[in-house]
Amino acid sequence: MDEKKITMATLGGHGFGAKVALATAINNMDRCTGVINLDGGPLDHRFYEAYQELESYVQVAKKIVDSKMDVSGATKTINDNISCKKWAAIFKQNIEEKNGLATFKFNVDDLVTDMKKTQPDVACWHQHYGLWPGNALCLFAAHSRWVHLATNTLQFYNVIPRLQGKFPGHISTWADSFESPLNHWLHEGPDDMSTWMLSQRLWRWLKWHDGTNVMLADKSEAGWYYVPDRGFDVECNTRHGEFTPEHVHHNYLNTKAYEQSRAARGVTGANPG
Repeated sequence: MDEKKITMATLGGHGFGAKVALATAINNMDRCTGVINLDGGPLDHRFYEAYQELESYVQVAKKIVDSKMDVSGATKTINDNISCKKWAAIFKQNIEEKNGLATFKFNVDDLVTDMKKTQPDVACWHQHYGLWPGNALCLFAAHSRWVHLATNTLQFYNVIPRLQGKFPGHISTWADSFESPLNHWLHEGPDDMSTWMLSQRLWRWLKWHDGTNVMLADKSEAGWYYVPDRGFDVECNTRHGEFTPEHVHHNYLNTKAYEQSRAARGVTGANPG
């Protein structure tokens, strides 16, 4: 974000990436304004059949690296040993050739080592990661093998308290008609209309929540509540920013939005309301 000169952003992730997005947001509340989780989140996947299958697939990748196969041999090994066609395609997409040998774009050894732990980081959500007090949108496949709706949604409410009372607006199912196990990749289909509808669902949520202070419900509350916001407060001489800003600018570190607004209004602080 610093390299791209992005001050704030809503972070989103799918599957294990949802855990990464949520943990990153918790540890960077001044830079993150929301979290989107697609068929993943603050869950313990160690005993899930889907996770155990993936663990066996990672062992196949480990065998390929240790056996020093070429790309052709690696591709055949994946086809013969990874039963899920989608996962097989993902592993094959990550093959790369180095010095005539097949390797992977991810660190196979580190992943295998982590998965052997009693509490693997890739599978678990640890309590010390903390809570996310801001807004979140969590969507799961209706018959997901990664989010068991009967019990797992309770953990989402524990880690993201603001989701309470927000069903089905902010936490709900998607891909009701998708074929399992491919419904895990709910953002990929099964047709263009489904993908477009999901993009519209995300767009509507982002329209009202992206760029909102974590203490506010949505953008409509900006300017009505006293919260330490972004920018630089010339009256208090602090970096915490203005209180009750008249607007929220998503890129305050790399623009002069607040300064220009104050100059245009001829005042030193924000105009509440």
